[in-house]
Amino acid sequence: MSGRAAASNLQQRVLSGIVLVAVALALTLAGGVWYRLLAAAIAGAVLYEWLAMSAPAGARAHRAVVAVLLGLVLAMLLAGLPASTLLVALAVAVVASAAHAAYAGAGFWPVAGLAYAGLLGISLAALRGGDAAGLYATLFLFAVVWATDIFAYFVGRALGGPKLAPSISPGKTWSGALGGTAAAILAGTAVASGLGSPLGWVALVALTLALSAVSQIGDLFESSIKRRFGVKDSSQLIPGHGGVMDRVDGLAAAAVALFSVGALLAGPDAPAAAFFAR
Repeated sequence: MSGRAAASNLQQRVLSGIVLVAVALALTLAGGVWYRLLAAAIAGAVLYEWLAMSAPAGARAHRAVVAVLLGLVLAMLLAGLPASTLLVALAVAVVASAAHAAYAGAGFWPVAGLAYAGLLGISLAALRGGDAAGLYATLFLFAVVWATDIFAYFVGRALGGPKLAPSISPGKTWSGALGGTAAAILAGTAVASGLGSPLGWVALVALTLALSAVSQIGDLFESSIKRRFGVKDSSQLIPGHGGVMDRVDGLAAAAVALFSVGALLAGPDAPAAAFFAR
């Protein structure tokens, strides 16, 4: 790629990123059904791209079954049902899709996509919930993931150095990973402290460090899926970024991780209460 083309691509990437951040923040602040629409749209787009990459050409019927099953779970999510109910519904949907996959000989990947997309949507919606704690937890999550993404990209480009996982994602470097993690710790602890988290500094640093690491593992996981199926981008839905999966790979892993910790500490229907006062 020439210097001019690279600059144009970076400009397109930045502009698209600004629009995405603005939309995400607006819907997060609005909360309620507006945020649940965002969570459902992300989950639906992720499944669409996953199936486009992974489903066998002759598995159209199974893809339709998987899409309908996720649609039912997302309809329940949009209706505002609690996460505990949604998790049971997703488990039933995954079992049903696995049974149909075995019957149709459609393979494992579409079922995995249903589980991945469904858990992502539920995690995002449950973390936000309907109270101040949910808003703060979601803003904290965004701060950690976005700081990781932005600084990993620019620090890696500026410093270069040894590759992080050359067989999976040749462009990622250790300098970028460490730079992204350092930025995430600063951004995450600043946001959480500013929003009144009762967690101490040691717990906040440990939490942000873990979320940043999980976010980068999620990025590598998505890269491995694309490499497995021989595609560069999950789709071309977002100018400069590729597909929705390309944009939310780190967010997906971090959201599921934060939801899981919160669910263990405060229950699946109010996970944000583990990190912020309600």
